Amino acid sequence: VRGFGLAFIDLMVLLTEGRGGSYGADGEYRPSGQEPVLYVGSRRGVPYHSKIGYTWRGERPPLPRFFGPEQIDELLARPVPPDFRRDIWPLIEKELGFAHYHQLFSAHPARTAVDWPDFEEKYAAADPGSPELDALVAASVPDPVDRLDLDAFDHPLQGVRFPSYDALQDGLRGYITADLDRRHDPAHSQDLAVFLGVLSVYGQVTRLGDIGTWWHGFFSYLASGPPGPRLRQLLALSRAGVVRFLGADIAVDADEADGVFRASGASLPGERIEARALVEARLPDPTLERTRSPLLLALHQDGAEATAAGLLVVDPADGRIVEHGAGPHPRRFALGPHTTARSGGAFARPGTNAPAFRQNDAAARTALAFLRDLSLVRT
Repeated sequence: VRGFGLAFIDLMVLLTEGRGGSYGADGEYRPSGQEPVLYVGSRRGVPYHSKIGYTWRGERPPLPRFFGPEQIDELLARPVPPDFRRDIWPLIEKELGFAHYHQLFSAHPARTAVDWPDFEEKYAAADPGSPELDALVAASVPDPVDRLDLDAFDHPLQGVRFPSYDALQDGLRGYITADLDRRHDPAHSQDLAVFLGVLSVYGQVTRLGDIGTWWHGFFSYLASGPPGPRLRQLLALSRAGVVRFLGADIAVDADEADGVFRASGASLPGERIEARALVEARLPDPTLERTRSPLLLALHQDGAEATAAGLLVVDPADGRIVEHGAGPHPRRFALGPHTTARSGGAFARPGTNAPAFRQNDAAARTALAFLRDLSLVRT
């Protein structure tokens, strides 16, 4: 199985409990004998982080702070479209760091070395990603475990090599267990603050249109993982030998002569695993040129513009489809993750004016205005 996100979790359930397996009172898996063995790996090599298992207490971080409407307006006003890694990510990183340290200083002051007002002032003055910011954090937060390192967070197995296949299984089980423990321990409530920060960023970043696929994947990895019980089931399936981990940066080759797929990865160099079937547990990349949808293909052939990455280009203001050389079409709209104004309705939270709601409202207002003007012309 290539992909370790929520699609894998769904597949795991279907091919275990869905085939008659069960979990005993001790939490261990009782196989039915109908399960396949699932070899799973991905780019990161680990599952999405567990959902947080405690509620918020105390003062919330005042967000947005370093990535809000003012910063978005400035990015949109630039004559050249902003580059995600150069122009956008440093601001996001500083915003998430602010949420993290605000909670650390507020809820766990004994783990800090300076007063919050002093830290906040210097943090605000430091450039995103600068050595000055790193030095400030190192001097103010003594334990490296309490510092936010998003690069390490995104690549937990980078540079990690296991001496054997069994050591890889033990290592991944240890990683998942540690993640479960941390995500259910309010002593690490700065993780929940970062979660709130990611939601705030997500609400802002949709205004920028297409910023590539990396951000959405990172968001899902951090904020849209499975609930704790599913990861405990994953551990039980690993102990039972039904799920076996392949690690990070896996590559899969098809051997048509032998009728098998062979997988290898960076976490266990030199080892190759064979299987008769491959499941792509990932969303397919968007494409208008090769889509099997007659509607999308007809739109593309009729002039609808697509990005190099295959996204349908729409006006970020109201979702109207942009046509080659003609601008937004007056009465054709497109919404959803495979457009340049991508926004996932799944991340709309109760009591919030979520990005998907705002986009739907904007499209509806434009459509209603068009119909109103059309009716006035006819009368």
